[in-house]
Amino acid sequence: MRNKETMRIDRINLYHVELPFSGEFSHSLRKRFSAKNVVVEVIGDQNGIRGYGEGAPRSYVTGETQESVASSVRNLVGEKAFPWNLSDISQVWDFVDSLSNGKDENSAICALEMALLDALARKQDRPIIEYFPSDYLTDTIYYGAPIPLGDREKITRICRLIKQMNIKKLRIKMATDLEENAERIDTVRMLAGGDCDLRLDVNDAWNRELAFAHIPLIREHRARVVEQPMVPGNPDIAEFSKEIKDCGVVLMADEAACSIRDVKRIVKDGFYGMINIRLSKCGGFRRALKIIGFLRENGISFQIGCQLGESGILSAAGRTLCLLCGDAVYYDGSYDEFLLKENTTLKSVSFGVGGKAGLLAGTGLGVKVDRKGLERLSNSRKITIKNPKR
Repeated sequence: MRNKETMRIDRINLYHVELPFSGEFSHSLRKRFSAKNVVVEVIGDQNGIRGYGEGAPRSYVTGETQESVASSVRNLVGEKAFPWNLSDISQVWDFVDSLSNGKDENSAICALEMALLDALARKQDRPIIEYFPSDYLTDTIYYGAPIPLGDREKITRICRLIKQMNIKKLRIKMATDLEENAERIDTVRMLAGGDCDLRLDVNDAWNRELAFAHIPLIREHRARVVEQPMVPGNPDIAEFSKEIKDCGVVLMADEAACSIRDVKRIVKDGFYGMINIRLSKCGGFRRALKIIGFLRENGISFQIGCQLGESGILSAAGRTLCLLCGDAVYYDGSYDEFLLKENTTLKSVSFGVGGKAGLLAGTGLGVKVDRKGLERLSNSRKITIKNPKR
């Protein structure tokens, strides 16, 4: 029988964590050796129940930083609808629904919502996936693999690992140099195999001239998707979209699609045929699934993606979202075993041969947080918010 008792939240801790990578991982907007994320810890005053959530604030996506997320969480827990006394999932949904529909606090909302879900599910001795509709539920998904910017030696090493893992769906980061991009795609095709499903992830890096210059390359290598080629609002996207569609290629929005408001505008404009849904970018489960529902109603395809540098907490949440969306075209995530030198969880969240993955065992998110590691990764600095009603 499920535990229906109320969990009174005693305090909330915020950790600014820096997650070191096992090497350099770059895209057109950033060269990175680590990721700066925020972990939220919700602590109940009975039985020591702890729930964890993670946000990956990126200034070039939602405009957020670690500092702004901390400020946002302080404000969010002060909202009238925040469930300091938590007994039912409807309280979490009512809280999220009471917030503004913009993107400016999405990473903060994601981390806080996730921690509440994890705590409540642990209290009720169930996995968080049971809180969601099962209409599109699947027991198995297959992740793709990302290929970052880098020299031929680095790309070769990554492609050999991908081939060894027998992963066929690849997302290749693009830069601003046409020749370098051509060499990168040639290398991937040669080493990973001609039957790979290629997506080109541009991260806003191209202007009109560069975008159109890539069309012969896109056609030659039979890329299926081009993701976010220009900055949101660039008027040249309309013409480029038409040219790409004529080649049988789908244009996917990412940084341009952070909120339901963004997505409704994108669907109305008709330039993009696919949307990249990421938990931290979109504001957590509630908001992400509302966007997905709108896309389904309008016949627009989507993928479930991730932010570079998610720890095991956010990877576990992403796994749940993937399994709830058996109709997604692509799945990205659970890369912490391959990407991170240190993690927030005792075990990394990873997939098997072919990218195959299923539901994580256990209650809540299905992962155990390494509390000592969390202290170390945050340099023992944390912000504590106490229940004002105690």
